[in-house]
Amino acid sequence: MITFLRRIITRYKTHATKAPFLLALSSSIALFAGSLVINYHAALYAQERVSSSVTDIILSNLPVINVDIFFVYGPIIFWAVIAGFCIHDPRKIPFILKNVALFIVIRSIFITLTHIGPFPDLIPIDGSGTGIFHTAYTISNFFFFSTGNDLFFSGHTGLPFLMALVFWQHIPMRIFCFISALFFGIIVLLGHFHYTIDVLSAFFITYTIFHISEKFFSKDQKMFMESHNIHVTIE
Repeated sequence: MITFLRRIITRYKTHATKAPFLLALSSSIALFAGSLVINYHAALYAQERVSSSVTDIILSNLPVINVDIFFVYGPIIFWAVIAGFCIHDPRKIPFILKNVALFIVIRSIFITLTHIGPFPDLIPIDGSGTGIFHTAYTISNFFFFSTGNDLFFSGHTGLPFLMALVFWQHIPMRIFCFISALFFGIIVLLGHFHYTIDVLSAFFITYTIFHISEKFFSKDQKMFMESHNIHVTIE
């Protein structure tokens, strides 16, 4: 254990002295912070403009189920696993942050264009008050950048799928992230938190987002792959 920790500390010290890594890390943090600001204003706009609900062939035939625990605690566990996997090598951080930032920005554009209200039989999660659940609910909303009225497309489904694409060369993580995307997709449908189109479209839009990210952040992807000892040629 001590040897493992020393190896991690040495790795951080080594990369902390390299200008390309510091530039990649600082730019990724800046992009991520900027995307959160954009998402905040987009979510407020969507909340102000929210309109009536629409029918949904799946939700109309699916009784609403209380899945609050999975909806709230699930994202926290998911991102804890991602963070734990990445912490042993800082070279993974820039590419992941930039992918998430691009996802947030593109999703922010979508939620400013679509203002459909939540499905009528949705039971809102009570995140008021204090306690562990309230804290977890606040953190969960931050992790998936949700206000409840920003429906299209599903961040609960799209972000885990995005991580599956990012970790595609690492089979265990790919499987974990892909199963998580399916799990959260089912959860948001069972709880009627999202329309079916929000969930299904998330896979297609996220796939496009990842390939855009590969073009824009190819050097960061190369650094990410090097942390797995995978050779990548930048075109």
